[in-house]
Amino acid sequence: MPDSRFKIMTSAATSGPGDAGRTGSWRVERPVIDYSRCTPARTGRHACHLCWFYCPDVAVSKTIEPQFDLDYCKGCGICAEECPVGAITMVAEETFAEGGADE
Repeated sequence: MPDSRFKIMTSAATSGPGDAGRTGSWRVERPVIDYSRCTPARTGRHACHLCWFYCPDVAVSKTIEPQFDLDYCKGCGICAEECPVGAITMVAEETFAEGGADE
């Protein structure tokens, strides 16, 4: 006998951002890198890459100029915290909204 105190609820949502590990839509801040301060970019050598090493979502490439995959970056800011030269800053997503700063 069903308990009338509870309703059966189902989701009418369709799949979208956030599915399959794509956490980029959760982000409220995104990392922005200053390549003039970034050690690999400045020296042209594979060095440092602490942003890549500490990223829990593997959203940073291990390239001479590290790139962020914003589909997977959830904006935790660990990369900015671990960067020894302060080349990464976290910038509010609203800054990049239509009509805002260039991406």
